[in-house]
Amino acid sequence: MSNSNRSRRQVRLSRALGIALTPKAQRHFEKRPYGPGEHGRARRRSESDYAVRLKEKQRLRAQYGIREAQMRRAFADAKRRGGQTGDNLIAYLETRLDALVLRAGFARTIAQARQAVVHRHIMVDGRIVDRPSFHVKPGQVVHVKPASVTKDLFQVAAAGSHRDVLPEVPSYLDVALEKLRFELKETPKRDDVPIVCDVQLVVEYYSR
Repeated sequence: MSNSNRSRRQVRLSRALGIALTPKAQRHFEKRPYGPGEHGRARRRSESDYAVRLKEKQRLRAQYGIREAQMRRAFADAKRRGGQTGDNLIAYLETRLDALVLRAGFARTIAQARQAVVHRHIMVDGRIVDRPSFHVKPGQVVHVKPASVTKDLFQVAAAGSHRDVLPEVPSYLDVALEKLRFELKETPKRDDVPIVCDVQLVVEYYSR
């Protein structure tokens, strides 16, 4: 899929889900804050409980850019752990390496963050990790590989150029952006994670 086609797809998905998934989608969403297609402006009939839960699950999955099979594995892991399943689910998703690379400001979108990982530009505790789904643990340090720091995409990131489109750095990260380095200080708590989601609806969807 070309970059332009991927971008258009993300804009349409953003409008359908009611959230901006990329900076470009945000601009389009501000101009056309309704669903895609010829009936996008029409008032929609009340959605069923199932439809509401399904949409919320889709919103969460889209924000992390993961497949349905990955989402189901995340939910299964969250359910096995003690405590609130919803909180566990968000912590599981948020400690993915690609998600934290985005939160730290090393990338502009989740797709760009995933690409940085897959292309072996990212190290965890001094070792290259090329799996976006790798789970970072509290105390671990993530940084751009020394041989990659001079690349334009990381120089742009180090200058703070992505901060205008990203939320504030969450409290669970200690980021030295100019050094392209961050540490996960603690397990992310739901209230601190910058996503749009009623996670209880997601739990209800998978628990049905």
